[in-house]
Amino acid sequence: MFQPPRNSSLVLHEVYFWTATIKDWKLLLDQAKYKQVIVDTLTELTIRNLIRVYGFVIMPNHIHLLWELIAMNGKEKPHASLVKKTAHLIVKDLKLNHPRVLPYFKVNDRTRAFRIW
Repeated sequence: MFQPPRNSSLVLHEVYFWTATIKDWKLLLDQAKYKQVIVDTLTELTIRNLIRVYGFVIMPNHIHLLWELIAMNGKEKPHASLVKKTAHLIVKDLKLNHPRVLPYFKVNDRTRAFRIW
């Protein structure tokens, strides 16, 4: 059976079921403070009229969203803003409060030192 190539780009004003997974399926999101980082970021993007959230679930190692991307956040789409901001805040907390966990998220990448998602 023929399957067309997967198109993973998100288009504004479409509703998507979208998933983001923590690197290597680590159980990072079992801590309430990291769930709150996600909820706060979703709230901020909603208030700024960049997204509309219809539903979401936060699992210990991934999130599912049913949402609509409404507007660009500068040059990036809102899903990029979500993972970028949450990753930044989580790394900041890990450096401060859980430095022994941080090496699990270290990457050899010229664009970033750590990868959360």
